[in-house]
Amino acid sequence: MTAQVDFTFPHPWSAEFLKARPLILPRRQFVYPRQAEEVERGALEVLVRPAGAEAFLATCALGFADPAAPSGVWSCPHADWMCAVAGGYAYLIDTTAPERFSQISYRPVLAVQALPAQGLLLFAGHHSLLAWGAAGQAWQTPRLSSEGITIARVEGDLLHGLGWDLRSDADVPFVVDLRTGERVDL
Repeated sequence: MTAQVDFTFPHPWSAEFLKARPLILPRRQFVYPRQAEEVERGALEVLVRPAGAEAFLATCALGFADPAAPSGVWSCPHADWMCAVAGGYAYLIDTTAPERFSQISYRPVLAVQALPAQGLLLFAGHHSLLAWGAAGQAWQTPRLSSEGITIARVEGDLLHGLGWDLRSDADVPFVVDLRTGERVDL
């Protein structure tokens, strides 16, 4: 698994990818999600060192063993939070209290993009977009595609993209207001 790293947002913690679970485990270990079956198989293992706190091992269950599904670590709009993605399963983890986490509802997340000017971490699924801000989930768009979203560009507070339409069998352009998540007709 090739893991991406995007530390666009400032953060006081560090994260190290481990190729395998260490033989000697750190005292603090957390599995995401808590109820995962066979979490170790293909899991993303990240050693996290929060500022001023003891390090912990984050074991993130793998969603899909498909190169199209991203894996990696992103800093978040809230400096203490980290986003870990394992095969398209995205976990937002509070590095100061790692028992606190949220899992993005998309199964899988197909793309993650930091938008620092808007203070958002953006997640693309098959049909819509979801934005995460400093206070948590900021918004989710209505359905933008029958199957597959391409983010073309961001201009100011507008995101331009393409979504495949089943009826026309073509990519159809869309524009989303990044402040609200609403589709905009230009």
